[in-house]
Amino acid sequence: MRLVLAENDRIILNRIQADSAEPVARRVFRELRAAIVAMKFRPGQAISEQDIADQLGVSRQPVREAFIKLSEAGLLSIRPQRGSFIVKISVRQVFDARFVREAVELAVVRRAVAEMKGRDIDLLRDNLRAQAHAAEDRDHGGFLDLDERFHRDIALHVGCEYAWRVVEETKAQMDRVRYLSMPEATPFSLLIAQHQAIVDAIADRDADRAEAAMRQHLQEILTSLPQLATRFPDLFADDVPSKPFG
Repeated sequence: MRLVLAENDRIILNRIQADSAEPVARRVFRELRAAIVAMKFRPGQAISEQDIADQLGVSRQPVREAFIKLSEAGLLSIRPQRGSFIVKISVRQVFDARFVREAVELAVVRRAVAEMKGRDIDLLRDNLRAQAHAAEDRDHGGFLDLDERFHRDIALHVGCEYAWRVVEETKAQMDRVRYLSMPEATPFSLLIAQHQAIVDAIADRDADRAEAAMRQHLQEILTSLPQLATRFPDLFADDVPSKPFG
């Protein structure tokens, strides 16, 4: 997997299509966030509002708004008179985000056991089959999208939209680690098996087992993170907490 760009590399982004009711700034934000998570931008790399606007085919205003949101998400540092820079992965923020995400998703999966309908469980199983195909194709980006949809669908199918928004707003740093971890540090087969255990527990209406399976899955990052920080020290900030949340 190619992770670190040469100094003269230039990212090619997808142009924003005009035929959408979604606000342009939101689409710019999603495009840039996805590029940052997929390590298409080098941590520490400077990015220009004008260059991004030119590549996406939009004005600078929505790009400026997207930059502000990326800064709030902890992915971009905006320095007056100096420029905007991709932030290195913060180990401390990854631990903090995982702690929050676990608290939210354990509550969500217990609700799913009580409320999720059979057809919704079938959709989760469809997602697992798609994950297996993505794994066979070694499609890292596709697998990450399916993983995201798996967790989002559990929340949305039981009316926990706000809970999922909380998770989304806290896990930007986690997503970069998740992308880096696949498939060497965290094999696809392990993630699929963990997802399967969650679905089986929901289908069996076993709340304790579902919670335990979700906890094990969300703690997987604690195993892969030290390996990745050692393997790619230039991608990580030097902020390892003395007592990380475990």
